[in-house]
Amino acid sequence: MNIEKRVIELVEEKIADRPDLFLVDVQMHGSGILSILVDGDNGVAISDCVAISRHVGFHLEEENAIEQAYRLEVSSPGIDTPLKSLRQFQKNISRSLKVKLKDGNIREGKLMSADDSGIIIQESVKEKGKKAVLLENFIKFEDISETIVLVSFK
Repeated sequence: MNIEKRVIELVEEKIADRPDLFLVDVQMHGSGILSILVDGDNGVAISDCVAISRHVGFHLEEENAIEQAYRLEVSSPGIDTPLKSLRQFQKNISRSLKVKLKDGNIREGKLMSADDSGIIIQESVKEKGKKAVLLENFIKFEDISETIVLVSFK
């Protein structure tokens, strides 16, 4: 049985009545840490993480699903955690992003929209001897290797 697949089922079951919450990632690390990342349209409360942890932990123990010792960690993605799901992109519309492309280029701009195919970011482009202009550019998800929200302390 694939542990990550079973954990996804358990998390989805637990948050089924919470349309504001969504699963971002599940990983069983070689070190014995089972990490679950959950996000929410309005953030995630510690009580949500505790409830998910108890639900998943209880069922994994009942099913004796993991043979070796493990540590279950349920948290929300940190600000430095790359965006993975469309819902995370949509949650971060109007924030500044740093987008690393698979070809090695890096683009930065304000996220204007996101759909199944990709994102539109507004970038400030300056040509030599001219004023910077704001351009909206579409980037396909298939061309993106990593996207991080840029934190502004203005």
